[in-house]
Amino acid sequence: MTNSLFMRIRDRFPADLSSVLIETPDGKTYSYGDADTASAQIAGLLTSLGAKKGDRVAVQVDKSPEALFLYLGCIRAGLVYLPLNTAYQAGELAYFMGNASPVIFVCQPHREDEVKAIADEQGVAHVLTLGMNAEGSLMDGAASQPSDFAPVACKDDELAAILYTSGTTGKPKGAMMTQMNLWSNASTLEKLWGFKGDDTLLHALPIFHTHGLFIACHCVMLSGSKMFFLPKFDRDQVMALLPRSTVMMGVPTFYVRLLSGDDFTNDVTANMRLFISGSAPLLPETFTAFKERTGKALLERYGMTEMGMATSNPLDGERIVHTVGPALPDVEVRVCDEDGNVLGTDEIGVLEARGPNVFAGYWQMPEKTAEEFRKDGFFITGDIAKIDAKGYVHIVGRAKDLVISGGFNVYPKEIETLIDKMEGVVESAVIGVQHPDFGEAVVAVIVPEEKGGLSEEGVIAAIKSELANFKVPKRVFFVDELPRNAMGKVQKNVLREEHKALFAN
Repeated sequence: MTNSLFMRIRDRFPADLSSVLIETPDGKTYSYGDADTASAQIAGLLTSLGAKKGDRVAVQVDKSPEALFLYLGCIRAGLVYLPLNTAYQAGELAYFMGNASPVIFVCQPHREDEVKAIADEQGVAHVLTLGMNAEGSLMDGAASQPSDFAPVACKDDELAAILYTSGTTGKPKGAMMTQMNLWSNASTLEKLWGFKGDDTLLHALPIFHTHGLFIACHCVMLSGSKMFFLPKFDRDQVMALLPRSTVMMGVPTFYVRLLSGDDFTNDVTANMRLFISGSAPLLPETFTAFKERTGKALLERYGMTEMGMATSNPLDGERIVHTVGPALPDVEVRVCDEDGNVLGTDEIGVLEARGPNVFAGYWQMPEKTAEEFRKDGFFITGDIAKIDAKGYVHIVGRAKDLVISGGFNVYPKEIETLIDKMEGVVESAVIGVQHPDFGEAVVAVIVPEEKGGLSEEGVIAAIKSELANFKVPKRVFFVDELPRNAMGKVQKNVLREEHKALFAN
């Protein structure tokens, strides 16, 4: 019988199913047995509504233990799990329903009428509800189902999930993740990061995203360990739980917020064996401050929706600031020029990756899929990078963020790094804005420590003394905060839109 992703995960549950899988901030616990039973009942409910192997189930709900059990129920029944950001609005939901054609949509109870109207228009057969406290028709319906649903066998290349990319240009694309894509990455990372049954993960990430769902939850379930399941990052809750935790996964913003208070000390983190950072670039200043405060080096790694994780700094070994480490054991990475020619050590180009973790393509977009892969199977990530002599990958920037000014390539990361080192700067983002003479002009958007502490002229003068003139921003703007998505990434597309008419005649 073919092993599915669910069967492989279930095989790694602890022998004692009463072992705790989840503890919520109010102290309520859920065992591995609870997860097994709930996933069986949810699988039973979904199939009773007519969902068949390979059908899509779209999910837009708040983070809760039951939301995780819904994921397990879907893959138990051989259904394709399609998580959606809770911030998506009606027009976006209509696109996802029309594009993915789910047979069931699970939403927050308060949005049922709104979602049902869209579902009816898009031909989605069933709308179920799930709230943060297990309220709604999903768990009500599941309660009457048997607790022994036989897992549906799936081949390695059959789909387990579709994850829509954030769509910084054009419509979002559905990355098709197979059973093996998710399993290979989970089993590799669980070993690589040293997860054991006595670990406790502090989980404050959303679970509609690769990072929080597949990377974090899979590592816990494969090792039979436990997690504190927070609805969102709350500094007070995190500080209270750190002494009882051993691992934390977070975006850089989490660690910046922890460092913002003097109460974040070496003593608070004494029980922690590992802090992992990802989903957005980690500033060297944050890395350094964190190590000085706690004695622990943040482990930065690199991945994306289309492949989960591809590289990681080592658990045991040198964690080099401003790098995302070498390739995972079963993954190959290389840096190429635009024509696909492999570049040498420390040469800057586009990062490409190949391995069992790399997705099967974009849902219903064969032409786009073909564009993103080389003939030898390497996926073109779109990230600008270099690989040093030790094999560590350095992410320089996004290909789509590349600014071409007067025919010269400008990598925003280089300018951002310089600005971020300036006294009085919290963080910065550099973008390209359409310009009548240069094609694109470099523009910097800065979050200062205090209003009036920096001037546009002063920043430009400082950069002029450090970089070639074509890299110097034509304009500098100061803002209270940079726009970010749910995973903490700066939304440069938003900044470009805000400043697009800056140099218009």
